[in-house]
Amino acid sequence: MRFSEYLLVVRKRIVLFSAIFLASILSAFAVTSLMTPTYESTTRLFVSTSGTESAADLLTGNSFTQQRVKSYADIVTSPKVLDSVVAELNLQSIEDKLPDRISANVPLNTVILEITVSDPSPYRAASIANSVANSLEQVVTSLETVDPTISSPIKLSVIQPGEPAKSPASPRPVLNLALGGLIGLALGFGVALLRENLDLRIRSVEDVPDKDGEVNVLGGIIFDETADSNPLIVHTSPKSTRAEAFRQLRTNIQFIEAAEGRKSIVVTSAIPGEGKSSTIANLAIAMADTGAKVLLVDCDLRKPKMHKYFSVEGAVGLTNLLIGQVKQADVIQRWGRKNLDLLPAGQVPPNPSELLGSEAMKNFLAQAEQDYDVVLIDSAPLLPVTDAAILSKITGGVSVVVGVGKTTKPQLAAAIGHVEAIGGRILGFIMNKIPTKGVDAYRYRYSYKYGSYGSYGAYGKYGAYGRYGAYGAYGAYAQPYGEENTETTAPASKTRKSARKTPKKA
Repeated sequence: MRFSEYLLVVRKRIVLFSAIFLASILSAFAVTSLMTPTYESTTRLFVSTSGTESAADLLTGNSFTQQRVKSYADIVTSPKVLDSVVAELNLQSIEDKLPDRISANVPLNTVILEITVSDPSPYRAASIANSVANSLEQVVTSLETVDPTISSPIKLSVIQPGEPAKSPASPRPVLNLALGGLIGLALGFGVALLRENLDLRIRSVEDVPDKDGEVNVLGGIIFDETADSNPLIVHTSPKSTRAEAFRQLRTNIQFIEAAEGRKSIVVTSAIPGEGKSSTIANLAIAMADTGAKVLLVDCDLRKPKMHKYFSVEGAVGLTNLLIGQVKQADVIQRWGRKNLDLLPAGQVPPNPSELLGSEAMKNFLAQAEQDYDVVLIDSAPLLPVTDAAILSKITGGVSVVVGVGKTTKPQLAAAIGHVEAIGGRILGFIMNKIPTKGVDAYRYRYSYKYGSYGSYGAYGKYGAYGRYGAYGAYGAYAQPYGEENTETTAPASKTRKSARKTPKKA
């Protein structure tokens, strides 16, 4: 893939990363703006000893002073020092907070004592610092004087009085913004990485299970927000891009080598809402357009829809045929002028799975395969119920509709496992609701290549996928089974658009 193509593929991740980074910068700016500016003022005192005449006395006095000055730093915030400061500057309103605003520091190997005061007012900070220095000088003189007739051996001298600061010590906008940027970089990278690794939804062909390095994707159907109001797009808008996608799907399915020469194909999905019913309806019309004699059987005995899509009578159908109430010729209905016959589901039975796995169903399918070129079977999703898995055993195989951005990898793996557990056969996958815009649409287009089909005869070899031991969590179904009217809402994510010969129509 060229570098420009790679940039388009990762654009969504870059956008997410940039959004988090920008949010961190703005948060740091907002916090900085809301913080009250604080100013600092520092007074420096020199501590000396008296009575030193010889060099030895000087050395001893200096060592004594360095030890002593550390004790002076500890009493800077004591009440004995601060009480006079509060009284002198009328600081009764902040008397409790005053010790927290004062800090004392002694630089290493020096006899210098630094008193630093922070306050919202630069002038009051300087006044407090100077007042604390004067009060400390008096307290130290008092403490170090043992005999009132003898002066204190310790002397504190102010060598640098506190002055009003010209700029606040905090907040520091540049530092805060820099820290916000670093935090944003870390969060953005972490979130983008987690989103990439934890998002289990199927977004491209690479996410579909393969066999011997070949991904058996039978076709890709683009997303159409009007699909719910116009489900039979191949009939109503035969020249549309979506209709062309169904014709390409028809061509690919025609080359599938059906198991044991069977002509029946089950179309289902892993979970509800992936568009399996509208997919098989359009596929049936597209196949009938070629002149093939097609029978569309509605085996979704939980929530049948074919009679609604094709506007035919649905009160009597497959269930009535299987229990012997009617004959086959009485319930199969011809649709329009095409070679398309439709068998509605009929009345919803209390035991759909048992009815679909009955001898009557097997006999009906055997007869239908003799009478028709293709028998397409719409069945309930694989994970909620076992209907489609049962049908996979008595038909040519199953084509699984995968809702791009809706189905997760564990859900698809579990659906495949349900079919294989009873010896059924997966013919391939149909990618549905592929976005037409955005990064994921571009991504899907480049993954869904002509080479993905391989040789058409190889489709007959896709019988076993291996066993999926632990399917993982299926995930909560977005809606009750049968509610597949989600085609009017935009898909949760965008994936690569399929392109076999013409990328725009795949």
